[in-house]
Amino acid sequence: MEKFNAINEANNVIEFIRDYYKKNNLGGAIIGISGGKDSGVVAALFTHALGPKNVIGVTLPCHSSDECKNDAKLISDYYGFELINFDITNVFDVFKDELKNLGDFNLDDTKNSDINLKPRLRMATLYYLAALYSNLKGKTYLVAGTSNKCELYVGYFTKGGDSVHDISPIADFTVDEVIEIGKYLKVPEKVLYKAPNDDLSNKTDEEKLGVKYSDIASYIDDPNSVDIKIAKKIKKLHDSNIHKFNIPTYRSK
Repeated sequence: MEKFNAINEANNVIEFIRDYYKKNNLGGAIIGISGGKDSGVVAALFTHALGPKNVIGVTLPCHSSDECKNDAKLISDYYGFELINFDITNVFDVFKDELKNLGDFNLDDTKNSDINLKPRLRMATLYYLAALYSNLKGKTYLVAGTSNKCELYVGYFTKGGDSVHDISPIADFTVDEVIEIGKYLKVPEKVLYKAPNDDLSNKTDEEKLGVKYSDIASYIDDPNSVDIKIAKKIKKLHDSNIHKFNIPTYRSK
């Protein structure tokens, strides 16, 4: 297998962004900054491609710790782009309060719905801000996606939440490849090597998935390269989330 060349790939993505923006007469990027490696690398790529003045990062706390917001500031300070804090905690709470009109639900009833509501509120906010700044600055802002190849393969994203974006710069890179690109682009180490988590469930991604990202990457390359029990778990995750990628649409004759 050919060795991954982070320098070449980073520069290729930067050119991909520039070419797409030039071809479509676009202006800037709105990026949800979680304080993790994926959004950090995406912010670095867009800053290099468009310049910091055309990048706006957004932190979107929702009953969150301050760590993510502080780590997001590390990224914005290093690359020099504007960082907005838009707290959606009250929006979430109003939604939950309205839910009481439908019945008396316990925490187990709403746990999965609550976790998925947060990224959906976040994405609605990012698109609102993209439209707002497009109008204010007189140029079109796109919402950048921050999912990597391993997450996408096992369907670790929310339909209508972090699955929604206008341009996807790291979707073809595994977690380790994202880190290599981040090292080249000098993403702050605290961000780059932080255990990935969704800041929603108080668990790391790997704890929630029950498999390691390194095993997912190996499985994608060769399903026989990982332990059979792990391979079965990865396949089950992949197969059970295929529905997230395709909307069945009836076509009349």
